[in-house]
Amino acid sequence: MTVEVITTPVLAGLRHGFLGRRGGVSTGIHAGLNVGTGSADEAGAIAENRARALAAVAPGAALVTVYQVHSADVVTVDAAIPFDARPPADAMVTDRPALALGILTADCAPVLLADAQAGIIGAAHAGWKGAIGGVCEATVAAMVALGADRTRIAAAIGPCIARVSYEVDDGFARRFEDHDPANERFFTPGRAGHHQFDLEGYVAHRLAAAGVQTVAAPGLDTYADAARFFSYRRATHRGEAGYGRQISLIALPA
Repeated sequence: MTVEVITTPVLAGLRHGFLGRRGGVSTGIHAGLNVGTGSADEAGAIAENRARALAAVAPGAALVTVYQVHSADVVTVDAAIPFDARPPADAMVTDRPALALGILTADCAPVLLADAQAGIIGAAHAGWKGAIGGVCEATVAAMVALGADRTRIAAAIGPCIARVSYEVDDGFARRFEDHDPANERFFTPGRAGHHQFDLEGYVAHRLAAAGVQTVAAPGLDTYADAARFFSYRRATHRGEAGYGRQISLIALPA
């Protein structure tokens, strides 16, 4: 099976793609294109999967990732970063064509951004903690600091857990409503004491609040499509011992 690369018209002209689990060499609960070095998968399989992912989207580029910690911290990258020197952060920006920015997820929302005219790109890991903490706004600000115009930035949200699959409790919902009462619209009442949270919609809202005028949100649910995507919550509900991670990549034209 070849590597599946999901692209979006809003990032046309950029080397980019949201990848799932299709086209990899891992087996068992990690079956497919697992790129998560923090998983219990075989190191050789992970390395091969990462190489396949890069070759499918940005061959010849150097893959840059960060040590994701659910923060709003952004790194401006001007050279390749050794894997064992990855900084703790959840977003990256660059203006270097030789670099491919990679974000790993397994239900959180990957966000790829670009001001194609300025030649500046970004990639962010937006779980609920990072999103409410401002990772989207921080990424846009870092792009602007590098020379981007926020009105020209286009952003695409990749596969993530959808509202129908994302049950949260009252305390979780209150945290968002305390932050902004208007956030109530991202929650749908569920069973007693619970709600369904629209992570994708919330991330799109935060991007728009940061001045991004073009935002694509395809509505691909990682939890619901086990054949196509890894999902932390699905693995937890199934009582599995671990889970894989998928990667989203963006690079400037070679």
